[in-house]
Amino acid sequence: MRADGSDDVPDPRLTRAVLAGGRVRALLLELWQRTRLDWGFVSDRLSQTFRKESWLGSSERRFVAETLYGLVRHLRRIDAAIAAGARRGATPRDDQRLVAYMLLDGAITAADAARALPGLDWVAVAGIDARLARERDPVQRLAIAGSLPDWLAARLHADWGPRAPALVAALNQRAPMTIRANRLRTSRDALIAALAARGLAAHAGALAADAIIVDTRTNLFGLPELTAGLFEAQDEGSQLLVDLLGDGPATGDIVVDLCAGAGGKTLALAARMGNHGRVIATDPDAGKLDELRRRGRRAGVTTVETHVLPDGDWPDALERRRGTVPRVLVDAPCSGIGALRRNPEARWRLREADVVDFGRRQRAIATRAATLLAPGGRLVYATCTLLSSENQAVVDDVAAATGLVRVPLATVLGDRAATFASVDGRDFTTTPDRHDTDGFYAAVLARPT
Repeated sequence: MRADGSDDVPDPRLTRAVLAGGRVRALLLELWQRTRLDWGFVSDRLSQTFRKESWLGSSERRFVAETLYGLVRHLRRIDAAIAAGARRGATPRDDQRLVAYMLLDGAITAADAARALPGLDWVAVAGIDARLARERDPVQRLAIAGSLPDWLAARLHADWGPRAPALVAALNQRAPMTIRANRLRTSRDALIAALAARGLAAHAGALAADAIIVDTRTNLFGLPELTAGLFEAQDEGSQLLVDLLGDGPATGDIVVDLCAGAGGKTLALAARMGNHGRVIATDPDAGKLDELRRRGRRAGVTTVETHVLPDGDWPDALERRRGTVPRVLVDAPCSGIGALRRNPEARWRLREADVVDFGRRQRAIATRAATLLAPGGRLVYATCTLLSSENQAVVDDVAAATGLVRVPLATVLGDRAATFASVDGRDFTTTPDRHDTDGFYAAVLARPT
């Protein structure tokens, strides 16, 4: 198995080409250096490069993308490996990092690396994982083996204890390509058949009713089925959050999606409700709401209204509904630690102070959202982080401040709750090591009648 968790065999032709030098190696080093300037989204950097570098074929693009993601995911482990094979105090070079990554990924041997870049003990480089296994400090071991900042390793160790190494290892693997079949336009089985007719292997997700895992690596955004509105790219854990809203979406009630962004969950809600009722989607970013409306037209959604949510007063569409809304979703802005499989660069961009700031914002947003609830109404607080300071701690504070009460997960999901419930049965969590989804947290709160 490769470092990204896949069984794919790296293209030996491209591996040899990188060892020898040439255009692919030069491009990779350039991309890596540019990525480290600001730790911006790797996906954006790759798409910009691929539009410009027309000489790259599909194999080259896949190789470049997976290698760049690998360098970002495994930076501290790579540097520790180089240090094990270098003179004390030597600074790792980027060409050494590239070759070390390919060695640790199983694409080349230590002898191959030594021929390409003499001067390091490449056998020692290859043995880094055995050395890390002997590290006595569990936080330091987690930080280097999992390539995390020290502060993040410490928080994950404190929150997850003995499970932290497996969780972090899964966060460093490549995420599956998961889509949501749009039940307004097709069925899951029909969409799987349509993809098969294109030569794309896919299978039904095990957890969410509309989830499909696309097994064949392809450009999802170039498929005609997307243009026709038959699916949206959406992680299976994200799809499951809609289920936590309970009977509201099934009966066509009004649902407020308070932090809608570009609308992944909004569109899933509208489809679940069969284009009945109303989904009120708000977000501070007008550009994201424009994207939501575009996606909604493509998907055939007719029941969504959007409103820009300013920092000050709420728009009238929310003000006049205070105390009347049966279902509210707060998909709160967060550190995104649960989505490191897709956005691995986030770990290097985040600071611990950012997590503290997120907690303050999350409390303020959820507390204000609670004023929308009708008696008996439910609020789902959700994040894509796995840090308790952004999850359980926020929910406890909001419940204390607003008088909302926790709803046991079994009340909402029935027998399915055991798959996702915390030990006390109150909270919903998905993780890559247990569910092969991104890491999501949610809690359901209710306004007493």
